[in-house]
Amino acid sequence: MSSNFEFSCGKYQLKLNRPHVMGIVNVTPDSFSDGGKFSSTDMAVEHALKLIAEGADILDVGGESTRPGAHPVSLDEELSRVIPVIETLSKLTTVPISIDTYKPEVMRQAIVAGADIVNDVRALQEPGAFDVVAKSQAGVCLMHMQGTPQTMQLEPHYEDVVAEVKQFLIDRMNIAIRHGIVKNRILIDPGFGFGKTRAHNISLIQHLDALNVIDQPLLVGLSRKSVLGAITGGDEGQRLYASIAASVISAMKGAKILRVHDVKATVDALKVVAAIQ
Repeated sequence: MSSNFEFSCGKYQLKLNRPHVMGIVNVTPDSFSDGGKFSSTDMAVEHALKLIAEGADILDVGGESTRPGAHPVSLDEELSRVIPVIETLSKLTTVPISIDTYKPEVMRQAIVAGADIVNDVRALQEPGAFDVVAKSQAGVCLMHMQGTPQTMQLEPHYEDVVAEVKQFLIDRMNIAIRHGIVKNRILIDPGFGFGKTRAHNISLIQHLDALNVIDQPLLVGLSRKSVLGAITGGDEGQRLYASIAASVISAMKGAKILRVHDVKATVDALKVVAAIQ
């Protein structure tokens, strides 16, 4: 796997020769870890600027929770949450902004508002999603999810979770390329916690480097996930140290972007990884 990827996203060219940190900005009342804390535009922008000060390389703005059992929100509600935040941040910051959505119209309006990356838990499977991204210069993250947020944790089943996740990501990447999205605009994400049991998640962490053969930059989102709580016994607010360990392991196994809540702690830990590697 290349250690010197260039990721093209909007007006940015990111040299992924070190692990990058994507800071999470949830503009939602019901996200599993920090729902409601930053649900107004002003609070979300203030939080995002704090994450940049702590060293975030990318901001990931989301207006609909995808935690297990989460209820979908309407298109208008999601737009009202995220577009003002993206418009404001695009004027105040010089880091790429990601929109965390699976809705093509949210993708389209977010890109117009200043988003540089589409982070899609459904890997552009909604009708029209490929066209929206292909017609832009935005980068895209294709994530694996079995089921939907409403059903994904009921009875997830795989014959071989690593092989099946890997094949799904290869297939979605190839379809994206056929739709005109060039390879250097694509990230892949195994989707920890999205339709996976504790055993499935641990197996993916153990074999994360098996995804390197796809030869695309790998994004990992393990921050405060329930699998870490299952291992340590800590609730969402007690998973900092477990999250840092997961980020370090992921980076050492080839992850190029770590999507996290706790930016400063992760940035410091990844500086050590980069120095050693």
